[in-house]
Amino acid sequence: RFDGRPQRTSGLGSGVIVSASGYILTNFHVVEAADDIQVSLADGHTQKARVIGSDPESDLAVLQIKGDKLPAITFGQMDNLRVGDVVLAIGNPFGVGQTVTMGIVSALGRSHLGINTFENFIQTDAAINPGNSGGALVDAAGNLVGINTAIYSRTGGSHGIGFAIPVSSAKSIMEQIIQNGAVIRGWIG
Repeated sequence: RFDGRPQRTSGLGSGVIVSASGYILTNFHVVEAADDIQVSLADGHTQKARVIGSDPESDLAVLQIKGDKLPAITFGQMDNLRVGDVVLAIGNPFGVGQTVTMGIVSALGRSHLGINTFENFIQTDAAINPGNSGGALVDAAGNLVGINTAIYSRTGGSHGIGFAIPVSSAKSIMEQIIQNGAVIRGWIG
């Protein structure tokens, strides 16, 4: 029933602090329709974030919160990642709080899934659930190797088929967003 009052809804996702100055990498679909973005840090503090820029075609966005000397993640190397390597998925599934799940790299270079315009996913069996989107996929040494983005599921929960954007792509897109506010791609025509 429509009674004329505006309704407020909220969404949930995860993100990765990528610089001590407060830049956060997450998925575009996490912040896409947001009017107000609040970031909850591991120490319990909550801060308002602003969107620096986004790239819907790769499903990435960069946010910024105020602060300096924030604990930033270390970027890993995609060249070192192999099928069978142990990985950890970090996020906030279903809003229960920071959670870490473990799995392996199931496949590299997954594409033609119909998730994004540009696809080159890391597939993992680490449990990824709603709320994990935008969170870190790290190697056994804690280095960022991917940004958790999607799952294959018929029920909405994890069935052991999760997908992450590789750090090589995510870092390049993040740097363009920070520098230009958007990703600039070439085109013909």
